[in-house]
Amino acid sequence: MNKIEQMSALINGQSYQNGKWVEIISPTTNEVIGQVPALTKNEIDKAYQIAFDAQKLWAEMPLLARIKVLNQWKELITSHKEKIADLMVLEIAKGRKAAITEVERSVMYIDYTFEEMKRIHPRAYNGDSWNAKNKLGIFEYVPKGVVLAISPFNYPVNLAISKIIPALVAGNSVVFKPASQGSLVGLYLAQLAKATEIPAGVFNAVSGKGSEIGDILVENPLINVISFTGSPEVGKHIASKSLKVDMILELGGKDPAIVLADADLEDTASKIIKGAFSYSGQRCTAIKRVLVDAKVKNQLAKILVAKVAKLSVGKPEDDCDITPVIDNKTVKYIQGLISDALKKGAKNLIGNKVEGNLMMPTLIDNVKENMKLAWEEPFGPVLPIISFKDIEQAISIANKSEYGLQAAIFTTNINSALSIAKRLETGTVNINDQTQRGPDHFPFTGIKDSGLGAQGIHDSLISFMRPKGIVLNWKD
Repeated sequence: MNKIEQMSALINGQSYQNGKWVEIISPTTNEVIGQVPALTKNEIDKAYQIAFDAQKLWAEMPLLARIKVLNQWKELITSHKEKIADLMVLEIAKGRKAAITEVERSVMYIDYTFEEMKRIHPRAYNGDSWNAKNKLGIFEYVPKGVVLAISPFNYPVNLAISKIIPALVAGNSVVFKPASQGSLVGLYLAQLAKATEIPAGVFNAVSGKGSEIGDILVENPLINVISFTGSPEVGKHIASKSLKVDMILELGGKDPAIVLADADLEDTASKIIKGAFSYSGQRCTAIKRVLVDAKVKNQLAKILVAKVAKLSVGKPEDDCDITPVIDNKTVKYIQGLISDALKKGAKNLIGNKVEGNLMMPTLIDNVKENMKLAWEEPFGPVLPIISFKDIEQAISIANKSEYGLQAAIFTTNINSALSIAKRLETGTVNINDQTQRGPDHFPFTGIKDSGLGAQGIHDSLISFMRPKGIVLNWKD
């Protein structure tokens, strides 16, 4: 039995507990490994009021002064990266090396955000181009106010920092809600923030079951911006509840890898495996379907099977390639998708075995458009293979999806790659590499049910600010 980690919320610069708890369950052992406060409406409303009251003075601080105190938090995150990684291993079954890498990547994100914010300058316009003589407009970017940042379980450091730091350095205050599974990591980050000179109330962290406090979180009238990463169902619900609030939504994906007959199949297969099975496929940008030219489908499938067979499967403490998925509900959902496909004529090439929450990496061949696995997002270590006869069919299958986050094209013909890329309905197309988020300063966006708004460091900063103009008028 693991030691139970108990974390506090952060409200007005103070650790906060109310004696009511949400239990955190280990994906690896299905045992209780932690507790976080189950906050009430009054407590959450208090956090918003405090954030609202603290924001204006924070925004009035010079940029370099804000950076100075936020840098203290960055330094603490760096010095505590081993503990943060241990919590990720415990709470979300992420391999320890990957957890350390996530913390280090987040520190780089913070540094780059500081530098990018320094490069966002006011814009000046004269009126001459509109025949408006003696008129000069100066437009600076100002913070929007109070930001609600909701992070997912799969990247509890990086996808928290990528919301919180741009919002804070731009002069907003933040109420942060980590995913229930991920709350130990999120609230530990908050306790590190508490040890800095960030003014009380500027950054607050709350916790509780999303099913119980979700509407309370998003309906508060003091919110100016919601930045959410999570499931499409929850994202759509947030949008329906928050019509008067600016929103940045990063939702699901069904990212295709389109493999043409002229592709380097060995290299392509290596990148597909990495793209599909890293962190057990629990990434919105994971490759979630392979669309391959029928002429080379069997050859590619054979190479993929050989590479899947070499993936290590086991505990996150052992840095295995495949570790337990986040919970048993997810296991059952993925098994349902696989069963539906097999009943309708698909073929299991490898895997399709389960031990607790640990799912063996699975390849399903001969997947057709009448199967759920062709369209629904599994968020786990299963990859369907769909063959196509020509490029038109491949593009059609790719674009029929309700998602539009990322896609990958594998080919040695740059003309084919660019021609297909232009026609794919998605946020980003990767040519001859896996679908992936980043580098973090690249714009990151999805269309359809994959999201709303743009992220990436520059775009995130702009999302948390608005232009405000002062127009000078004079007489000759």
